[in-house]
Amino acid sequence: GLLFDLDTGQVLWRRRPTARRRIASLTKMMTALVVDRRLRMRQRVRVTREALRTTGSAVGLMKRGMRLPVRTLLYGLLLPSGNDAARVLAQGAAHGSIPRFVRAMNDEAARLGLRCSHFATPSGLEDRGNYSCAGDLAALARAVLRRPRLARIVGTRSKILPFPIKGHKLYLYNHNPLLLQGYRGTTGVKTGYTDAAGACFVATATRGPVKLGAVVLGSPDIERQARKLLDAGFAAEF
Repeated sequence: GLLFDLDTGQVLWRRRPTARRRIASLTKMMTALVVDRRLRMRQRVRVTREALRTTGSAVGLMKRGMRLPVRTLLYGLLLPSGNDAARVLAQGAAHGSIPRFVRAMNDEAARLGLRCSHFATPSGLEDRGNYSCAGDLAALARAVLRRPRLARIVGTRSKILPFPIKGHKLYLYNHNPLLLQGYRGTTGVKTGYTDAAGACFVATATRGPVKLGAVVLGSPDIERQARKLLDAGFAAEF
């Protein structure tokens, strides 16, 4: 775990910050960062049969051949943690090739100076070869929040978007428990879970001039532990 200052990156509390851990859907922070660098929000990408071959959390309702805006897919990636959205975006940002997109994820990790991270999937659904550490995830969260479009998405509790289905609306809800419980000042970022990784959470919040982030990996209670760390930070107990 880790508690850190969002502006400076200063670490306020740490527990095994460089221990490599499986990170489940926290992976999608890197997916979003690469997509935001490569694609425009209004650009449309095509849903392929290969992109829909996934399990776990999903936006759903996608059909082969649909052409969907990047903006819609990013909300689907970061709010309900859609594995289908991750694969559609990966193909759209890498000329149809998910392996090529994964290489771009690792190139971005190197550019950011992440020292204990390796990505093998845009979704985080598969754990083999996909890992990071609390220190790297703090740096990744800071990079995501520096991108205004991504910061706006990860701070959104729910969203209704146009979608080519009956009713023409897509309803999306964020998995972030601090947003859902109304923790004051919550700004993001991402939850994750697989059997191998356990429950994971990168939580950020702002109160006045103080901006903090907490990383908890393999947690028995992500909401309680993240809240406890942030509370202590805002109370200047570190």
